[in-house]
Amino acid sequence: MKHLLSVEDLGREDIERICDRAASFSEMADREIKKVPALRGRTVLNLFYEASTRTRFSFELAAKRLSADVVNFSASGSSVEKGESLKDTVLTLGAHKPDAIVIRTPWAGAAELVSRWTPAAIVNAGDGKHEHPTQALLDVHTLRERLGSLDGSQVWIVGDVLHSRVARSNIIAFQKMGAHVTLAGPPTLIPRGIEAMGCEVRYTLDDLGSADVVYALRMQNERMSESWVPSLREYAHWYQVNGRRLGPAQVLMHPGPVNRGVELSAEVVDSPQAVITAQVAAGVVVRMAVLYEVLAHSEAPARTPEGAPA
Repeated sequence: MKHLLSVEDLGREDIERICDRAASFSEMADREIKKVPALRGRTVLNLFYEASTRTRFSFELAAKRLSADVVNFSASGSSVEKGESLKDTVLTLGAHKPDAIVIRTPWAGAAELVSRWTPAAIVNAGDGKHEHPTQALLDVHTLRERLGSLDGSQVWIVGDVLHSRVARSNIIAFQKMGAHVTLAGPPTLIPRGIEAMGCEVRYTLDDLGSADVVYALRMQNERMSESWVPSLREYAHWYQVNGRRLGPAQVLMHPGPVNRGVELSAEVVDSPQAVITAQVAAGVVVRMAVLYEVLAHSEAPARTPEGAPA
């Protein structure tokens, strides 16, 4: 695998291989020394045009645990503020010959464009409202650890689907792993025609109890150019996942950051059903697996990590 641009580029076997490798890397978490020399001598460039805590930190930690050198680029304080284009920034940084570029931008399709401008492996860490493939992979990994298999499971994705790249990637990934996906939210926040992706659409949470997994999304205010709901209070009244709506056997997920009191009540965020912290932990090992996948078999030699499947 040269790049990871979209979940659509992966088959079920690819997803399972990445998750299996992530599981082998997770065994390192309890070791005194948490590094392996798999990508020693390689350079990973984190190119972020949007604010991020979980994704950026986990990619940096993932690269370092594989012994790669890491360079972090933030648009703020760079020549981007002087008007430098994405292409010129990539070409400038590419002169330092990074082996992989992890890119997050507000522009849909940017990761695919960057893959044309550099010989480096490209990993899409989020491109506008399009996709967030590594989030989908870590969510699949988290559910495999919790449920064993997604085959036949009912997954409800609740909230602002319209502006969510996580929702799009997860619809694809969950279905490839055998799950049935239902989207629920206000009509203004469900994209028209999204049923063509193979999912069901609901505009109430009346049947939320039928879900095995409830995946809540936050309101993507930074991507909204107008008011999509009358108020957050009214949204929370109709669509908040709380103790009254969430059953004891259901699994609760959220990509973070959580807006407590809006899409989730505080009681369910801290409940045993929530695997939100497990998702964060999965982010590191899954992104280790992705970086290994795109770099370990490229031209420069790389050692097989201890315990990782070949």
